[in-house]
Amino acid sequence: MKFFVTLDEIRDPDHPAVGGKAFALSRLKRSGFRIPHSICVPAWVYDAFVEESGLRERIMLELNRKDLKEMRWEEIWDAGLRIRSMFLTKSLPGKMEASLREALDFHFPQNPVAVRSSSPQEDSATSSFAGLHESFINVHGAQSILDHIRLVWASLWSDASLLYRQELGLEVHRSSMAVLIQELIHGACSGVLFSRNPNDPSQVVLEAVHGLNQGLVDGQIEPDRWLIDRDSKRIVFHRAPERKLHFVPLGSGVRAVHLPQNLALSPPLEEAQVQSLLRLALQMEDSMGSPQDVEWTLHGESILVLQSRPITTLPSGSEKDQRKWYLSLRRSFENLQELRQRIEEVLIPAMTGEYEAMTALPLSQLPDGELAREIEHRQEAEKKWTNVYWDEFIPFAHGMRLFGQVYNDTMRPADPYEFLRLLGNSSLESLQRNDRLEKMASMVRQQKDIETLLREGRYLEAPSEFVERIQEFMNRFGDLSCPVTGVVQCTQGPDGLIRIILELARHPRESTLSAHQDAVELQKNFLSVFEGDELERARALLDLGRASYRLRDDDNIHLSRMESLKIAALMEAQKRLEIQGKLDLDGPTTEKIKKSFQEIPSLQPFPSSTRSSPQTPPGVKPRQLVGQPAGPGIARGRARVIGHSSNLQEFTHGEVLVCDAVDPNMTYVVPLASAIVERRGGMLIHGAIIAREYGLPCVTGVPDATRWIETGDLVTVDGFLGIVSVGSQSITESD
Repeated sequence: MKFFVTLDEIRDPDHPAVGGKAFALSRLKRSGFRIPHSICVPAWVYDAFVEESGLRERIMLELNRKDLKEMRWEEIWDAGLRIRSMFLTKSLPGKMEASLREALDFHFPQNPVAVRSSSPQEDSATSSFAGLHESFINVHGAQSILDHIRLVWASLWSDASLLYRQELGLEVHRSSMAVLIQELIHGACSGVLFSRNPNDPSQVVLEAVHGLNQGLVDGQIEPDRWLIDRDSKRIVFHRAPERKLHFVPLGSGVRAVHLPQNLALSPPLEEAQVQSLLRLALQMEDSMGSPQDVEWTLHGESILVLQSRPITTLPSGSEKDQRKWYLSLRRSFENLQELRQRIEEVLIPAMTGEYEAMTALPLSQLPDGELAREIEHRQEAEKKWTNVYWDEFIPFAHGMRLFGQVYNDTMRPADPYEFLRLLGNSSLESLQRNDRLEKMASMVRQQKDIETLLREGRYLEAPSEFVERIQEFMNRFGDLSCPVTGVVQCTQGPDGLIRIILELARHPRESTLSAHQDAVELQKNFLSVFEGDELERARALLDLGRASYRLRDDDNIHLSRMESLKIAALMEAQKRLEIQGKLDLDGPTTEKIKKSFQEIPSLQPFPSSTRSSPQTPPGVKPRQLVGQPAGPGIARGRARVIGHSSNLQEFTHGEVLVCDAVDPNMTYVVPLASAIVERRGGMLIHGAIIAREYGLPCVTGVPDATRWIETGDLVTVDGFLGIVSVGSQSITESD
């Protein structure tokens, strides 16, 4: 077997093996275009590696835990992370490694390189995988290149890549990957060309930045942009952005640094160079036989083509095509830093300010007409912040994923989720609420007279400090009778809250000091790998990951508070209708408000899956359910299936929490649970995060969990393997 080919050796029959990127560059090189020195590791080498290492079967096992079409993107990310870890911890077979090392030493003895994907399925006339698979810039030395080849192979199984293939209807199980290794050219400027503007085919689109292309590709640096008429060759438009940064090779990667003033004040290209690139675009289109999307760099007087693909556009008008959204979840470190600043300094303060202003409004004193307008205002506010949640909060969750990827690439741990032990912290909103509950439970343990008063329903006669804590808790978090934070008395007032405090008082939790010490040691080991600027970047990445982890949990509570304001206004309208029998409004407005009453959570169950469950003969029940391992450990206990907020008030110590998804507003019962089982999947969803904070076994992504498991069933939860064994309601406690 030949483990690499040069661009000169590639011919038309090799296209399926070398992939779209390498094949296009080989054609362009034969046509006389300047291409950086490159070799290709064909897809048959990937196939040989996964067969000899046993990875193919393990990959299929990960992807067959659940139908890929039924997986949420968090579950697919988890599977992709586990697969990536497999590639990191498997060595190349001896003959393969020796042959590739010899080729790399010969072709790139001292030169830094770019290691790029070249999937046989990418860059075709019908699909483009631009940006989905990994590329690594400024890689030095044979060993590092070999490591990055495996990382490119692993990117075939990333969440974005799997989701994209699913959207296109491509056969995931037949996927393979070639790798292009290309001499790194440190161009004075770089950019992209569209030989035909997708919005106006009579024009060529040219974008350029100073330095390397990385900042343009990941969206961090806004490029200069030219539109050029194809026939007259005249520049019809030039947009000059504010130029602050450019990307340069630095250390073992690339980094954005400030532009010198003379470059910041000048466009990357002169008019003569714009015309040269225009000619290049037209020549390449003619040579390749279709409009081209070209990545290029300018080195001295020469224009070098880095890659070229047919221009493809996403289908228009399709609401089901989510590829653009999937791509938006993959952010660079610099992009995530900017997003964090916007979230922490602009969005959260604005959301909090809006919440506080509405909270201060005395709803009971508003005339009916003003109350109706306030309801509409609050509904619009909730809608606005829900959009912010999806557009900005959710993409910021990639911060903890990015940290996890860097941690695993650096440390190569046996447990691919070890990095999560560095991210957990007690500053999560839901844990702060639980901490307040625990402090009240501690007071009950220490003062038995308080317990007596609570059991007799006379909590107002308890010591003033305890009563004040109860009132303060309800003002901030609600009385726990509603599935939405901040709403008071959906069903039973403080009775449920008091019952939970009494249950917590009977079962104090163990100290988490050992977990904290473990996190400190892991952090020390991780940071010890880096020096100088790289150490500061590693610290910043860890801080970013922790902020992302914190927000991924807190954002639900922030959003719930906005929902609670809408509910409070609706409950005021409902109360007036019950007392007065009418509202002083026109008929349509009153009816509109009445229809909104269904949004009051006391009348609704917790959100659940909208998928229809298959019909099963009566009495048939599976003994074992398979999901995603999300919290290590094994526990056995009676199931408590949560479908409505009132079910939470019945929760007792040692039960297994079973639900569609652990909403942050349900978290207060977790300290009492022995394990967690959820239908919704993912290592980084709220339930999994909280389970690990409390050291509980957790299995997520269990299809129809709340259908197959009933309250009272004896279940065993294996958080290592992702398996839930289901017993019977009739099993005795002694069993």
